[in-house]
Amino acid sequence: MRMFVLFAMFCAVITGAQAELYRSVDSQGKVHYSDTPLPDSDEVEQLKIGAKPAPDTSLPYETRRAQQNFPVTLYIAPGCGSPCSDAQSFLNKRGIPYTEQNLDSAEKVEAYRKVTGGFQIPSVTIGGTRLMGFLDSTWGKELDYAGYPKSASYRPRSASPAQ
Repeated sequence: MRMFVLFAMFCAVITGAQAELYRSVDSQGKVHYSDTPLPDSDEVEQLKIGAKPAPDTSLPYETRRAQQNFPVTLYIAPGCGSPCSDAQSFLNKRGIPYTEQNLDSAEKVEAYRKVTGGFQIPSVTIGGTRLMGFLDSTWGKELDYAGYPKSASYRPRSASPAQ
């Protein structure tokens, strides 16, 4: 019993952890990305990658619970074309509340590459799981596992803007 309580507490601590990413510019104008702001830097910006969407009380309980435990963030880029629009359509048809990150600047692309180690678009994070490239069967299985309903019994939601 004691082991179970310790394990539950450990899981709660891990789940509550949020990765932060900072963009700092030093006195020579060199840009640094890290999990802590660079001391004595001229410019510091906290990047919001994977921000949780605000809970929508009009959503069914099952969806709100999945959203709270496994927030969904879709990463797209200009010129992505059909794969990105297919991914957006898939999430909207299924009624998945998600935050959309449009990698439309060099800084956002560089921060994304730092976090993921590459640049495959579209990609999605469902809780702590990152899926690269759009494959509806894979995304569907991961959303099922997270507890999202298989179809929207209400009007599908569009992406909430990144904050």
